[in-house]
Amino acid sequence: MKKYVVELKPEQRAELEALTSRGKASVRQLKRALILLAAADGDTDEVIAAKLRVHLNTVQRIRKRLFEESLKAALSERPRPGKSRKLGGPQEAFVIALACTDAPEGRQVWTMQLIANRLVELKLVESISDDTVRRTLKRGTSSHGNAKSGAFPR
Repeated sequence: MKKYVVELKPEQRAELEALTSRGKASVRQLKRALILLAAADGDTDEVIAAKLRVHLNTVQRIRKRLFEESLKAALSERPRPGKSRKLGGPQEAFVIALACTDAPEGRQVWTMQLIANRLVELKLVESISDDTVRRTLKRGTSSHGNAKSGAFPR
């Protein structure tokens, strides 16, 4: 017998069916809803996993989250582990503004490494790579201060 039996209340079933028919949910959320509906219909974890092309552990984890937490928790994303960003909003804005200024004396343009070095000099960060600067500028909507060629050398 299953440890986490899915028994949906009528309003929960209606919510899941609406979610799956609406077409506005993320793929992950849609799959979770389909897992719960299939589990409530009595399908085994193995059948659900094969039918929805997910891992067996995924089906078991979604069942468990519904049982231990809530429907909302079972449908939603959990925070993922990983390093936090080195640059916050104001620091990112500073990087973009700095890239748009005139290059330092003796240089034609700002390079990624020059910007990274300047951030460390100004004690905005303890250390930062030129690639982090590149990704920050790529996310921004800046022309990077180099209107002539459109390129920004590393």
